[in-house]
Amino acid sequence: THADAILALTDQPTADQHLRAVYGDEVAVLPWIMPGFPLAQAVAAAYEAHPQCRGIVLKKHGLFTFGATARESYERTIELVDRAERYLQRRLGGTPAMLSGEPAPLLAAAREEFLGRALPSLRGALAQAIDTQLGPAQRRVVTEVRTADDLAAWSAHPAAASLCALGPITPDHVIRTKGQYLFLSRDEMLDPARCRSQVQAFAVAQRRYQEQFGGAAAAAAGLSPLPVVAVVEGVGLIAAQTSKRAAAIAADIAEHTLRVKARAHALDRYEALPPAELAAMEFWPLELAKLGSQQEPWLAGQVAFVTGAAGAIGSGIVAALLDAGAAVFATDCAVERLATLAARHLKARERLVTAPGDLTDAATVERLFRACVLAFGGLDIVVPNAGIAHVSTLVAMDPARFQAVLEVNTTATLRVLQHAGRLLQQQGTGGSVVLQASKNTFAPGAGFGAYSASKAAALQLARIAALEFAAFGVRVNAINADAVFGDDAAPSQLWQEVGPERMRARGLDAAGLREFYRQRSLLKAEVLPRHVGEAVVWFAAQRTPTTGAVLPVDGGLPEAFPR
Repeated sequence: THADAILALTDQPTADQHLRAVYGDEVAVLPWIMPGFPLAQAVAAAYEAHPQCRGIVLKKHGLFTFGATARESYERTIELVDRAERYLQRRLGGTPAMLSGEPAPLLAAAREEFLGRALPSLRGALAQAIDTQLGPAQRRVVTEVRTADDLAAWSAHPAAASLCALGPITPDHVIRTKGQYLFLSRDEMLDPARCRSQVQAFAVAQRRYQEQFGGAAAAAAGLSPLPVVAVVEGVGLIAAQTSKRAAAIAADIAEHTLRVKARAHALDRYEALPPAELAAMEFWPLELAKLGSQQEPWLAGQVAFVTGAAGAIGSGIVAALLDAGAAVFATDCAVERLATLAARHLKARERLVTAPGDLTDAATVERLFRACVLAFGGLDIVVPNAGIAHVSTLVAMDPARFQAVLEVNTTATLRVLQHAGRLLQQQGTGGSVVLQASKNTFAPGAGFGAYSASKAAALQLARIAALEFAAFGVRVNAINADAVFGDDAAPSQLWQEVGPERMRARGLDAAGLREFYRQRSLLKAEVLPRHVGEAVVWFAAQRTPTTGAVLPVDGGLPEAFPR
């Protein structure tokens, strides 16, 4: 095991002194040896030389225990680690978890507020420019934030920056977190240009390390030189990887790392493995094999913000985005429907965050975007999909009802575009907005004036956004869907509103109404929520240089051809 208490004792120049004080001659102690056959031989020789030993400590790595049975071996592990823990408590007084001192860290509420403003700058700086068959692209990351009080105190300590620059507490961690962590002041993280400069300086140093100590093995591994873990002064730590799961693993390791370094620093002086030894481990093919190899999905590392996510079309969009590898922040005013949506995607639960919210309230929209940033670090894909309908002739229209439809379908869309535009501009890595328009934008129906007018206005906002957002690399497109009924778990709220009147007018039941709309299209196709979702994924994947477009997903309706 790589027990924290053992590493706190061995990751320093006085390791032998501490180990003797804890164990006497009950354990054998080995210097750092690269895992593999040489280490196996050294362990065997150490045991043969000290057959009475109850464990073997490998410096800067961990503890081996053994016994006549698995239980005996396990219980020795618990006992030996517990003794190391109690020794640290005696030497350091009580249970000193972290570094502490001046200056004081931010208070918990201030940490969250700070990260809500600053994370997009860091996430933008951590995006890696790559070349693809379709031209230049960005390899993006999602983040995992840890801001516990002790981590925040650690990050505020004067020694924090120098400890971040030292290697990991055990070399096994290097493939998950890299050897060094990026240290940022709060001012640096808030300023996109300064944040990007610090990230690039880290990358330059990493390339130098890879070339000097890794050679051909490092080049063959093709690892990114960008940091995986950033420690922010007075705030805590942030881990960033192309998947939420990998980011969470890196953050777990980083938490342990900071706590071990703090105790080693307090006990004497933290001492890491030399860079050459670390590189031998980092670029060892058998170690890299632990990461596995598989082709990343289209939208790996990308974050999508979807409104109206719990309805029929919204559910289809969320499902398609998750299947394409995106992390999804899904919001809707229907709490129960959101719970159903989350239950549908338990296998992807680390990549799906659901949050209820009324988009007609400006403060709520701001809160939802902040929650998305805190969950994943920023955003890349924005899908304004929320909408409501009202059936009435113009003569009989209640202006209040008209205004209510306009508020959800148009004004709320404006608010979403405003917040999304600011965040995407701050990140500086481009992105994609995909508006859910409607067949009624191009071919309105009698009695459907409020919905048709509000959707037409929303589409016009999207066209303006295409003109304005192009300046910072964001593409804005729209989908023109029609007759998407959904299923029993996520029925279309629009069709629940207008369906009964349409059935009465045509003398049809529910099944007959679906068939009527299928037959009226050129392709005689039923339009499913997943069809709309796949169209969103196509736009979001940016397979072509397209902005300002409207893609019909309606089976083919000549009267609604975009023009």
